[in-house]
This record gives sequence, C-alpha cells and structure tokens, in this order.
Amino acid sequence: MTKWTPEHEAPEPLEGPVVATITGGTVVWFVLFLAQLPFYGWFADHGHTWWVWTCLAGGGLGLIGVWYVRKRDAAIKRSAMAE
Repeated sequence: MTKWTPEHEAPEPLEGPVVATITGGTVVWFVLFLAQLPFYGWFADHGHTWWVWTCLAGGGLGLIGVWYVRKRDAAIKRSAMAE
C-alpha cells in the first residue's frame, strides 16, 4: 500500500466574523434551554431530561468559546499592529 500525498497545497483558512458566529450559537443554546424549561416535567416523565441539560451545557461552553475567540481576535489584531 502506498502513502497518499496531496497533489496541491491546502487553501488558506477562511477568516470571518468568528466572534459573532460563536455569540450567535451561544444565544441559540440558551434560547433552546429556556424554551424547554416549561416542559421539564414532560422530559422527566419520558426520560429525556438530558435534552434540557445538553442545551445548558452548550450555552455554558459557548460562553467559554466567546471568551476564547475574543482573546484570539485581540491577539491577532495586536500582532498585526506590531508588524
């Protein structure tokens, strides 16, 4: 079996509105969590409470993601100003 080697260079990564994208996703997770809270009893009766807690975990991890991408964006801007 021969080793596969790429025939062309990989494209540069796309830079877009990363902070806005992560913030939007985090908001969606929290909205889903809040939308499911009134139905917590139904979820508990059917053994699906993990759906509610998954949305809360997604929102919490999203907050960490927002913090991370804001720091990353600031570091990229500092690096560009130093050059």
